[in-house]
Amino acid sequence: MALRRLVLAGGLAAALAAGLAGTAVGAASAVPLPPLPLLSPPDSLTVTVTGSGNPDAEGSWKLTCDDPPQGDHPAAARACERLEGFARAGEDPFAPVSADALCAQVHGGPVTAQVTGVWQGRRIDARFSRANGCEIDRWENVEPLLPSVRG
Repeated sequence: MALRRLVLAGGLAAALAAGLAGTAVGAASAVPLPPLPLLSPPDSLTVTVTGSGNPDAEGSWKLTCDDPPQGDHPAAARACERLEGFARAGEDPFAPVSADALCAQVHGGPVTAQVTGVWQGRRIDARFSRANGCEIDRWENVEPLLPSVRG
């Protein structure tokens, strides 16, 4: 999203500065500019939530984290900000709970969510639930990408 564009813009600025410095010395010593990097497409996800019992939290939404965020996701800007925070921290919000994790045996309801699409240039197909303490924490960690369904 914005962070990726800043990195690309920073590289472009450095290349332009190098090219301009070369022309300041003289046309004979001008350094050709490198080709412009291709901009990667923005993050684009589909979020589908079922089984919450709350009509405001149920449905399927599209989210494109561009500038500005696009799609019909009810909290698009905040969801994209949250995802950008994960990217800056090098964290994967879509990673499943580790198979050897010790999770509190609490049940957060029958709600499930499926997130598919592309995030940080890779395909995403992640399932979320509230089946135990670890899954509840995982769900709440990605809010507002997923809706708050606390009882």
